[in-house]
Amino acid sequence: MAPPSDPPNLRFLRILVTVLTGTMIVGVLTIVVLLVIRLQTPAGPSAPEILNLPDGTEVHALTQGPDFWAVVTKAGRILIFNPDGTLRQEITVE
Repeated sequence: MAPPSDPPNLRFLRILVTVLTGTMIVGVLTIVVLLVIRLQTPAGPSAPEILNLPDGTEVHALTQGPDFWAVVTKAGRILIFNPDGTLRQEITVE
């Protein structure tokens, strides 16, 4: 005696569950691989530990050049620092 065949709706549901399982496995593997790749990249450039900022200065942006650091303040000034953290130049933006 042959086993009874599944109804068409049940077969369709079984295929959908299988496809969803495969999609989820691929998605989780993709996330893990991207995290591993992303976490292995070296960190970006680090600012000098101590920049001699004037008292009350609020930093708006920080930029690194080949041989300088530029700090844009919320007061509209650009402070240019040497790589060792000493102030090289100050520019007032009007």
